[in-house]
Amino acid sequence: MNHPVAEKILLIENDPDMLELIARQTLLPSGYQVNIAPDSASAVKQALQWQPDLIMVNLDMPGLSGKDMLVAFNSQGISTPVIVMAGKGKEPDVIQSFRLGASDYLLRPMRDTEIISCVERVIKQVRDLRARQTLDEQLKKTNVELQRRLRELTTIFSVGRAVISITDQRILFEKIVEAIVAVSEADMGWLSLKDDASKAFVLTTQRNLPETWAKKVGQPLDDGLSTLVSMSAETLSIHGDPLGKFKISMLGKAAMVVPIKVQNEAIGLLTVVRKAERPFGQSEQTLNEAISDYASISMVNARLFRALAQNAETAVAGEKRKNQMLQSIRAEIQNLLQPVGYPLELMLGGKMGSLNDEQVKALTMINNSVKRLLASASQQPTQPLQTKNPNS
Repeated sequence: MNHPVAEKILLIENDPDMLELIARQTLLPSGYQVNIAPDSASAVKQALQWQPDLIMVNLDMPGLSGKDMLVAFNSQGISTPVIVMAGKGKEPDVIQSFRLGASDYLLRPMRDTEIISCVERVIKQVRDLRARQTLDEQLKKTNVELQRRLRELTTIFSVGRAVISITDQRILFEKIVEAIVAVSEADMGWLSLKDDASKAFVLTTQRNLPETWAKKVGQPLDDGLSTLVSMSAETLSIHGDPLGKFKISMLGKAAMVVPIKVQNEAIGLLTVVRKAERPFGQSEQTLNEAISDYASISMVNARLFRALAQNAETAVAGEKRKNQMLQSIRAEIQNLLQPVGYPLELMLGGKMGSLNDEQVKALTMINNSVKRLLASASQQPTQPLQTKNPNS
């Protein structure tokens, strides 16, 4: 019987006939690896160094008995399954060995089929235990990975929510830098924005930068990589010796710069650095580019808000000028018509001579029209447009 994995069996036996039967005639032809320990001292040593999958021990060994070796194994922290072997009439010793941790037993005289059956039974338990341990390890790794992914998605979600809810860009940029450092498992990170006038990238927000770098907030920051990324508008990840050519190598041994783009133009840069030479992978790049997209959206929204505010201010100013013009026209009308009313009243009252019916009718019509114009000119001007600040 051949096994895909040759399990290791430590046989503690000093009887040549039993060694011949168990090792050479049964275990080795069945595909197992076998080491033989003729005494207790070498048995404990081999169990610690060789780390067998199964131990077979003769309870009737001279010197330190098989039961004593079980105690020694337990005291040394050896948890390998043990098959005890004893002669007929030794059943009480076998029962005692089970209390000390034995897994199975064989009674002499024994046949090779009995040996193989007993060994396979215990080895199957060993294999099942290993399979469970492997599965447990895989589940632990999967659980750790799922927790990491959940943290990443939660971070991305919080950034997206911040983009639509936070109007203070300073606070928003701080949250974005905090997010890229977290999802990248980086030691530090910062955001640089392109100055419209100088075209230089200015350090806007940082996290965990050394004091000599952090004090440059509000000033152009040349880390050596920014120029390359601003020209290509493509993400750049670099580590190890190649990073040593750039100024940023003073901070760590792995770096990634992600551009914030509007219409394929880099208007900002998100940079993360690790002190250890552990390169940033594709997953970190994907996450950081997603956060970069959110930053781009926030900056586009800010530009739209500013444009709306300017348009609103222009509209208010235009309405104010129109009202001022109307008020000026009304005042002019009043100035022109006021002198006309008095002589009309005198003529209609007969103070300036008698009038025929046609003249009275015409003057009355003129007088009524003048009064309506004066009343219209005396009304309050139209109220200016009321606008809402888009940032409020």
